[in-house]
Amino acid sequence: PAAPAALSVSVVRPKQDSLTESLLVTGSLLPREEIEVGPEIEGHRLEDILVEVGDEAKKGQVLARLSREVLETQLAQNTASAAKARAAVAQQRASLDQAQAQLIEATASVDRARQLRKSGTVSQETLDERERAVKVATAQVAAARETLVAAEAEVVFVLAQRDEIEVKLKRTEIRAPEAGIILSRTARIGSIALSARSEPLFRIAENGAIDLDAEVPEAMMPRMAVGQSAAVTPAGFDAPLQGKVRLVSAEVDKSTRLGRVKIALPADKRLKPGAYGRAVVEIGRKAGLVVPQSAVMFDAQGAYVLVVKDGTVSERRVTPVLKSGGRVLLSNGLAETDLVVARAGGFLRDGDKVTPVEATAASEVR
Repeated sequence: PAAPAALSVSVVRPKQDSLTESLLVTGSLLPREEIEVGPEIEGHRLEDILVEVGDEAKKGQVLARLSREVLETQLAQNTASAAKARAAVAQQRASLDQAQAQLIEATASVDRARQLRKSGTVSQETLDERERAVKVATAQVAAARETLVAAEAEVVFVLAQRDEIEVKLKRTEIRAPEAGIILSRTARIGSIALSARSEPLFRIAENGAIDLDAEVPEAMMPRMAVGQSAAVTPAGFDAPLQGKVRLVSAEVDKSTRLGRVKIALPADKRLKPGAYGRAVVEIGRKAGLVVPQSAVMFDAQGAYVLVVKDGTVSERRVTPVLKSGGRVLLSNGLAETDLVVARAGGFLRDGDKVTPVEATAASEVR
């Protein structure tokens, strides 16, 4: 009788390639740097609010204005005080000049009296009186100088008060310290601005930068590194965004056994802080021989593949290293010239006669 026809099986040759090892993580979108903006002066009423949630604010842009009436009144009073202080300085300078002139006159008079006393023309009593006049004039000059110094100090004090009032007037305009997106506002027209309030008037995402704050199992934390690529898909997105790991936490939560990583995302107006997001992080890439995942089977002894040589099936032990995209990277057990049964290996046994039909690895993956 004729020999039965050998069973046809699909085989592939292992290919030298590299596979990417990835990790799926999930978390929430958060601003990279959140700025809290509050009033720098207190006790003034909010008069105007110029931005709303979601607006893009530039650095130095006015976000809100406080009332200025009280400060403008203080500024007017200060202007009057400054004029009064300058007039007092001028008056004290005139008094000092007058006292110095009197001292000069008294000094000249006593000098003359001393000369005349030698000839007996002026009595000792007259000389003593003129010397006392010099002492009085000297004391008056000293007092006038001290009074002038006090008047000039008053001018400096009034000008310092003016500078303080002008600074407060500038601070009635609440400005954005950095550019960013307005996340929230608690400012209400008519409310009194208090620097000690618990809630800031505005919260800003600096430069609009958003990160995915993701949780990572503790066993994978040692393999996370800054700069790793990640495909991030926020809730509601049809396609992922390309991001990079920006920060890896230095500790693991002892209660949840989870670490945290922050993945920087590109600028996108659709990103909303607080939204859910998931990311596939590339944690490694290895090169070696790759076969379809369907070609690798497992038993109690480990992994193996079926190899066809001269029409006969033989079992070959292998060591899987990495699995990705329906393919498996093997560290040993195969050569590039081997013909590996791509699928349905469970129906074959060691020593079976088959007819190999070679296909590409890509077609077997599909």
